[in-house]
Amino acid sequence: MTKKKMEKLGIETSLLGFGCMRFPVTADGEIDEPEAERMLDRAIAAGVNYIDTAYPYHGGKSETFVGKALRKYDRSSFYLATKLPCWNVQVKEDAAKLFQEQLGKLQTDYIDFYLMHAMNKEKFHQMVDLGVVEYLEGLKAEGKIKYLGFSFHDNYEAFEDILGYRDWDFCQIQLNYMDTDTQAGLKGYKLTEEKKIPLVIMEPVKGGSLATFADDITEKFRALNPEASIASYALRWVGSLPNVKVILSGMSTMEQVEDNLKTFADFQPLSETENKTIDEVVALINSRVKNGCTGCSYCMPCPAGVDIPGNFRAWNTYHMYQNYNMVKNSWENGLGDAKQAKNCIKCGKCEKVCPQNLHIREDLVKVQEDLDKKEFVL
Repeated sequence: MTKKKMEKLGIETSLLGFGCMRFPVTADGEIDEPEAERMLDRAIAAGVNYIDTAYPYHGGKSETFVGKALRKYDRSSFYLATKLPCWNVQVKEDAAKLFQEQLGKLQTDYIDFYLMHAMNKEKFHQMVDLGVVEYLEGLKAEGKIKYLGFSFHDNYEAFEDILGYRDWDFCQIQLNYMDTDTQAGLKGYKLTEEKKIPLVIMEPVKGGSLATFADDITEKFRALNPEASIASYALRWVGSLPNVKVILSGMSTMEQVEDNLKTFADFQPLSETENKTIDEVVALINSRVKNGCTGCSYCMPCPAGVDIPGNFRAWNTYHMYQNYNMVKNSWENGLGDAKQAKNCIKCGKCEKVCPQNLHIREDLVKVQEDLDKKEFVL
């Protein structure tokens, strides 16, 4: 297992981290504990020493399962990461209660990597004002938290603001080769490099969307190496960045565990040829965008209740990845019958205010036709 040194902290972590949010589940939706434990054991035996969970994962049951599964191991043999659910914190005392609850569920008396979960600018400054950051610094001084950081979901400006607030031990951002300008993005990565703050990466395979493609893109990767999985290129793209110390993978099957272990056993950064192929893939995916909706929402609210930006987001994503499963939940459940394009009454109010001058009414007809057809089901 390839290890990365976090010079700032004086420790070595496995470059592959086990994300505990997508364990296999039984027919009734509960964690399949025997299989999940078998997967964890296999990863740990192969050298994975960074285990990442969080308060809400698996309906609040991930921490409890992880605590049981790791009980048989020497506590000093692995690094345990979990997160404070800041949305449940209204007063500083809430943070204290939650932390104690997490220690109990995880059957430990300290957390190695403790993160403020899903930080954006507003939530972070609320935590500062409530004294939560100061409280967590106190836990670190007591040794109950070894390393203090945050996970992030906002724009670059917010990232710069939060990163500069204090000298963080580490931080966690979303990054993959399709989202270099999303949230913190590559610009945020470079900022962590400048500040020498170790980086943990989430969504390296974009929730699985960079693991399965239509034939034209699959063939490009197969031409590089027919034995390598498509997902391995996404993981290696992120791992080729020097300040990335841990790459989290939410593994759901033993097959995924084995494939990831193969990628990280003797990690190889991407070659020039492989980087060029990924650039070609990114360009090809982006060329499939159907319209230029930026999600500005100037067109909203729609008199007929259509979620116009949501429809276009689903439509564009469907065509970009040519995979209906990527938008199935957002289209069928998130939008559902009430907010789908078919409810457009052709009033044209949206087109009068659209900064992109999109043909919204025409495009909404195409959205409904394309997503009802479900042509791309992988």
